Parts: sequence; structure tokens; C-alpha cells
Amino acid sequence: VQQNWVQVLVLSLLLRPVFTKQPGSVVFPLKSGEDQREVVFSCEAQGHPSPIYRWKLNDSFILPRPGSRYSLMGGNLHITHLNKDEDVGIYQCLASNSFGTVVSRESSLHIAYLENFKTQRRTPVRVREGQGVVLLCGPPSHSGELTFTWIFNQYPSFVTQDTRRFVSQKTGNLYIAKVEPSDVGNYTCVVTNTVTKTSVQGPPTPLILRVDGVMGEYEPKIEVQFPDVVPVAKSSTVKLECFALGNPVPTISWRRVDGETFGRKVDVNKASGVLEIPYFQQEDAGVYECTAENSRGRNSVQGKLSFYASPHLTEKPQDVQMTIDETLVWECKASAKPKPSYRWLKNGEPLDPMEDRLQVNGGVLTISSLNLADIGMYQCVAENKHGRVFTNAELRVIAIAPDFSQNLLKAQTLARLGGDILIECKPRMSPRGVISWRKGKEALRESHRVTVLETGSLRIANVTKMDGGLYTCVARNQFGVASSAGSLLVKEPTSITSPAGHLDVTVGESIVLPCQVSHDATLELKFTWFFNEQLIHFGSHGAYFEKVGGRSAGDIMIRNIQLRHAGKYTCAVQTKVDSVSIATDVVVRGPPGPPVHCKVTEVTQTTASLSWGPGLDNHSPILSYAIQARSPFSLGWQAVTTVPERLGGKQLSAKVTELNPWVEYEFRVLATNSIGTGEPSTASKRALPRVTPARVSGGGGGRSELVITWEPVPEEMQSGPGFGYVVAFRPLGAPGWMQAAVTSPESSRYVFKNESIPPFSPYQVKVGVYNNKGEGPFSPVITIYSAEEEPSRAPGRLRARSLSASEVEVTWKPLAWSNNRRRILGYELRYWGEKEKLDMARVVRTVGNRTSILVRDLDGSSTYSLCLRAYNSAGVGPLSNIVNVTTKKPRKQHANMTLASTQTYKESKAKEKNKHRSPSIVETNTTSLELSLPVNEDYVIQIKPFSEGGEGSSSRQITIPKIAGDPLSTRLPVPLYSSNIIGNVAF
Repeated sequence: VQQNWVQVLVLSLLLRPVFTKQPGSVVFPLKSGEDQREVVFSCEAQGHPSPIYRWKLNDSFILPRPGSRYSLMGGNLHITHLNKDEDVGIYQCLASNSFGTVVSRESSLHIAYLENFKTQRRTPVRVREGQGVVLLCGPPSHSGELTFTWIFNQYPSFVTQDTRRFVSQKTGNLYIAKVEPSDVGNYTCVVTNTVTKTSVQGPPTPLILRVDGVMGEYEPKIEVQFPDVVPVAKSSTVKLECFALGNPVPTISWRRVDGETFGRKVDVNKASGVLEIPYFQQEDAGVYECTAENSRGRNSVQGKLSFYASPHLTEKPQDVQMTIDETLVWECKASAKPKPSYRWLKNGEPLDPMEDRLQVNGGVLTISSLNLADIGMYQCVAENKHGRVFTNAELRVIAIAPDFSQNLLKAQTLARLGGDILIECKPRMSPRGVISWRKGKEALRESHRVTVLETGSLRIANVTKMDGGLYTCVARNQFGVASSAGSLLVKEPTSITSPAGHLDVTVGESIVLPCQVSHDATLELKFTWFFNEQLIHFGSHGAYFEKVGGRSAGDIMIRNIQLRHAGKYTCAVQTKVDSVSIATDVVVRGPPGPPVHCKVTEVTQTTASLSWGPGLDNHSPILSYAIQARSPFSLGWQAVTTVPERLGGKQLSAKVTELNPWVEYEFRVLATNSIGTGEPSTASKRALPRVTPARVSGGGGGRSELVITWEPVPEEMQSGPGFGYVVAFRPLGAPGWMQAAVTSPESSRYVFKNESIPPFSPYQVKVGVYNNKGEGPFSPVITIYSAEEEPSRAPGRLRARSLSASEVEVTWKPLAWSNNRRRILGYELRYWGEKEKLDMARVVRTVGNRTSILVRDLDGSSTYSLCLRAYNSAGVGPLSNIVNVTTKKPRKQHANMTLASTQTYKESKAKEKNKHRSPSIVETNTTSLELSLPVNEDYVIQIKPFSEGGEGSSSRQITIPKIAGDPLSTRLPVPLYSSNIIGNVAF
């Protein structure tokens, strides 16, 4: 019987129904004349025997009969000749075999259709100009989502929606806020089913203007509004409509009553009066208000968007196998809004509410005292008004005779004399039966020392030698009896004979820690040592610890003991039946530990004051202290002279004397007791840098940059390694500083680049220093400016005027010298000849706010192109308009005259030393010139023309021989053959 039950249980585990395909929801488009269409719901499950399928529609079983519209093919449900009145609803598949029934998820069938309008005429609508009007659509019978449009007069002239006209996608009605004469005509409502893709048109509605005058102005009247409460499904899209009639045409606005602003996903279409919220979530729920307003007044409506979510399972019951009489607890949880309710099914049917063993509390199902009738498939159903979900789980209840094959009693159980012992008895059986014990061949009698626990295990307290023997556990239920036996052996207790102790030793000594034991000779001993409750691993502590005991002793030796070996040592002894331990405290005396908090409190040119705190005395009082120092010039640490000269054990400060000025020192302190001198203290901190960078400045740079500069600190003033700079800056007036580290001692510049830096903005900056010992002081705070923008405009009124054949004067109207984004440092003039290009232009720059420049060294009678632009530290601005200028002509011969006369002395006898006087110059603009010359002299005359363009070429020399006559002078006429000239005559 037991074997057969096990086989059946294994079979049920493998062959219960399991869905491999479940039905899905269907929206079926039913068009006119297509009533022969068919719908198939799929359902498939594995199991053995093969499952039998049944279907429910709206919780009622479907009974397929020959010739009916319903038929089954395997597990699939076929529906022919769809009927929109009978077939719409919720479908569910049930798969059953001898092991139970499983229930599929729910699937819905919707049939979408759209019938025709009734072909009756519509009464004309008469309104006054300026009045509002509503034209009703009245869509025909339908199923599925609809969209609405209106035709004005004839197709394809559709009504365009704007602030004055609105088509509701909820009702289909057309709303005109204020009628105008152009609105007169016929209006036809067009309805489209988005599922069937079919459209129908209603009868036209004429709109006629009344002749009894124009409607006056009136306040808005809201005709299109949303319900007081609008439930919205999680992750869906909700659209709220709001439109008002009024004169003037009202404007529509939206807000959340709680003051929250609309998220970026919310679309507010003021022209069409629609508020759209996609992917609706819990945080979108709340009260929304639509306000219509014109010059005559305002009106508003409110509605609440409530969030809901159909159930979604978060915790599902799992398949379980239990024994008879056990208690089953299954928990089912789902998230939903509003909170879901729960119910349980067995094999697709409701549980018996009269069964006392069954309790349903929320999503928790409890079945007590399980029996074979409870075997089956169970379904948890979580539901709220927006939907429901199903989940399946299998309960298997096993029934077997007692069996010890997996849990035999231990063949031998060892017990310590005087101790307690538990002999476990854990047979496998279902239902739970009766357990009894025998000692030897006799039934075991319980007493105050011998007890059978509820689990069936045997407990014996204060074990004696008489308790030893063979024990048998017997288990029985209605399916059979089984037993298992084992022996109990009673052993002598283990004890440590070495006394607990206290050892006091000095650093460097070797000691033995004893651990002697009395024990049962048949049991093996295991010794374990602990130091301060940490296991000692022999051989891994630098050979300090060594085992030296025999079979019944666990002694250890500590060689060359150190201060770190002081503490609590525990010897633990373990056998198969018990364990004992003993502890020994070891105190190790040694030289003092290093003094603490050594620091320099005052420094002069030749002294330094120190203070420190006492370190550990290591169980021997401190007798004295010593101070050592070192510098970059000393060979390691050296003893120093102190005041007082002898530093006793209570002395915690001193002054070091006879130091060298301008030398950086470190100090340390050592303590001495009767055992020796200990380790030195940590060295005192070295001096921090005492200087700051000089000439801190900055400015300029590229766009969005702040440039900070300084003069580096010399190496001899850096006070140690690891030297660098701390650059601090902030906008003028800001409370906090931004900082950056510059690690190179040679650096003299830092650039902070950030797109948020406004151009030409004032910043406060300071530069500090640091080294490996810490930070030094900062420089004084100065104000600099961030990088400015390039000039954005070109100079105006560029003019050029030729002054001569080689010079041109250029003038312009200057730009504003400075604003909050840039400065003008000067102007850049570019000029090039008519056979040259702009990229070959010559460049002349001005500095300062000048408005003119003189360009020199030009070619005469040449045309030049010129353009101008401003510049600053960020770059150059745009070029001005190009202007042209032509230089004046150069001076030509015979244009203006220069008459040159050179007086020549008589030749000497040797004729080698002819000397000439400096020429005399006469300027004239006439065509002749009369000269008065001394007699008895030879003269040479040259004529040279000149003009604004410069000097021309000289004429040939004219020699005037000496003339006898008046010794004072001779008048000589000189003709000049040119007109309108200025000339020079040299002689």
C-alpha cells in the first residue's frame, strides 16, 4: 500500500493539467452584411489523462450542441454567426482531468458595429448674429470607439475647429461660441467607427440667421464639461473637454485646484478646449478646473480625476505537498486601486462555506487537518470593479505507512555521565501516528528523568550508568508499523586538572601555559587554544607559540614573549560527549609605549616649545622623557638641549634650545621606565608654507573662461615637498568659494571653463599654497573679470581721404568703449591694393579709443580698399563696409619748378680741390624768375617741379658763366616753361 501511494503521488506531480495556451481578448469588427463571420478562442493544456475542456460565458457554462453556434475543437471554442446581443461578454476556459481542474485567465469579446442614421429631416436652427448655438449629432446605435467631424454645406468642406467652433468627441455635437453671418448654411454630422473603419452621415441641419437684430454681449456659458468624477485607468490616456458659448468669444484655461503645475506630458490645447493627459499615473489624480472668460465675465467647472488599476498579482500560492492532518496556509496578494477582494475556488468551483476546516481571511486560505479529499487544483481570484485575475496552485496530500529508511536511529549514541541526552526518532508517515519506545525487550517507562517528547524523540536527564543499553523507537498508523533501534553508551566526564591562573612576565621571557586533563580513556581528546577569544593557529605567529603537552595534556609555550602577547589565553578540551575550558590571564611588562600628541606650541629664532601626552606605561611607571630633533641638514635624529635639562616621568612639556635660525625642524619624544626606553612618538608636524603667491591677477581668455594668474613661489620658500597652489574664486557678492588644486609648483596660471560663466563678469579671486603638511595662507582677495565676448558690431561711418601720393587719412565713428559683456581695446585696419585680395591685406592696429589713423608708404595714383573692425582680449569683431580711396599723383617734371644754383669757386692751380657751396633754394609758382647774382662767379641752375604728390625729376643743369660788371650783383631773368606750378630754383 505504501509503495502504491508513493507511485500515485509521483504520477500526480507530473500529470496534473498545465496550460500551454490561454485565450486572449477579441474586439471583432462587425460590418453590414457580414453576419457569417467566426471567432475562435484558443485553449490548450498538458496532462495525463488528457484534459477535458469546458467554457464559461459570464460565469455560466456554455453547452455546445450539434447544430448550435458554439463548438469545441480540442480545447478551442469556435463561435459562428456572431450575435452582438448574445455573444458579447467574458469567456473562461477550464481544463480538467482526474487530478483536478485549472482555470484560465478571463478573455473578453467585444463586437464593434455602427448602424445608419435614421433618414429623417432635421428642423432648421434659427439664431441671431452674435448668439451661441449647439448643433446636435445624435449618433446611431453602435459599439466601439467613435470619432466625429462635421461637413459645412457640402463635402469635402469640413468645419475647422478653433476658439469659436468646437466638435465634442464625446457627444459628437458641434458648438459655435458666437455665430457670424459666414456660419449660415447646412451642417452634416459624420460618424466614424475606429474599429470597423466605417463612416455614416446624418441628415443635414440648416443654420439660419434671424432678422430681429444682433445679439448683445454676454458672459460665457459652459456647454461642454466633464463629469464630477472621472475614473481613469493606470497608464491610459484621458481627455477632458471644455467649451463655452459667449460674446465676445470666451478663452479657455485649465489648472489643478491643488496648485500643482502640469507636467511636460500634459497637452493643453486652448484652441480646441481639450486637456490631454497621457500615461495616467497616481500623481496625476486630483481636481481639475476649466475656466471660460471674456470681457463680460467668467465661469468655471471642476471635475475629479480618480486613479484606478485592475488587480495585478504580486504574490501567488505555489504547488505544495503535505501529509494528512497537517495545516495548509496559502497567501495570495494583488496590487489594485481600489483594493481588491479575494475568493478561492477548488477545481473551478467555490469552496464550501460550511466547512469548518476552511478559513479565508483576505487573500489567505487556511485548511486545517488535511485529508485525501482536499487534493485538487485551487484558484485564487483577486478582483475589484475594474477587473479580476486568476492563479492556480495544486495541493497534494500524501498517505503512507511509517518508514525509517531515510531517518534511522543512530547506531550508537554517546552520553556523558550526569549529563542530558536526546535520542531523535523521525520516521516518515502520514497521517501522524503513535510513537513508543523500548529498552531492550521491555517497554520504556517514562519518569521525571525519562521523557518522550511530542515529536517522538526520547530525552534522558542526569544520565547514569544504568541508562546505557539498546533503545528501540516504534511508529504506527492505520497503514502500518515500523521501528528502528540504537545503543546508548555512557562515558566518564572530562575535567581540566590545571588551575586557572594569572602570570606576570617581562618582555623577552618564555613561559608555559598548562592544560592538564582527566577523561574517559575510550575517548579521544582535542585541544584548542584561544588568545583573546581568537583561535591560535600554531606555526603562523612567528614561531612564538609551540605545543609541548602529551596525550592527556595540552600545554603550550610562548617563546620570547612580547607586549602584544598580553591578554587572556583559553584552553578548550573537546571529546565526543562533552567539552570543558580554562582561562589564564597573562600580563607582560615592557618599555613604555610612544608618547602621544607631540606638537610644537611656540617657535623663536633659536628655541621651540613642545608638549606631549604620556603613552602606555606597559605595567611599569615612566621614569623620564627625552627629546630628539632632525632637520634637512642633520644625519638622522639627534638629542637636543632642553629646559629643564632633565625631563622626569611627570614632565609633559619642555623648551628645546640652541637651535639654528631659519632651519625647519621636526621633534619626537621617547619615554623610559625600569625595563627600558620605548618607541618614539610620532614626529611633530613640519612647518606649513608661510608665503603666498605674488602678483595675483587674471582676465582675458576664451569664451566662458575665467583666467587666473600669479607669480610662482620660489622653491626655497615652499617649506617642504608636495607643494602646490589652491585657487579660490567666486562671483562678486556670492557667499561661498569654489576651489581648485594646482599641483605643479612651477604653474602660474589656472583656467576655469564653464558654460554658465557670463562674459565680462567680476569675480573675486585669491591664491593659496599647500604642501604635504597642510595648507598655508591665501593671497589678498582681488577682483578680475571673466573672458569677454568679441565685439559684436563693426565701426560705422568709415571714411578715407588721400593726403598725398603716399599717405591716406582714415576716420570712423567709434563703438561704445565698454558694456557689461565686452570692452573695446582698439581697432584693426586692413587695406590692400586693387590687384590684391583681402586675405593678402596689410594690417594696422590702434590702441585705445581712437577715431582716426594715418596710413603711410602707399603707392601714388593707386586705388586701395580699406575695412575696419574692433578687437579686444577675446578676439576681433565683424568687418565694416569696404571703402575705396585713390592716392594723389606723384610730382612730375615741369609741374612745379625748383631752380637750383650752385656757386662755384675758382679752380685752384692744382685743380684737385674744387669746393661747392650749399645750394640756395627759391620757390615760385610763376613761369619766370629774376635772380640777382654776384658777378665774377660761375653758377649752375637746376629746376625741379613738385606738387602735393611729391617732387619730380630735376631739369638738366644750366651753367651761367661769370659776368663782368657791377661788383655787387647782376640781375638775371630765368624763364620757366610751365603754368599753374610751384617751383624750386636751386643755385
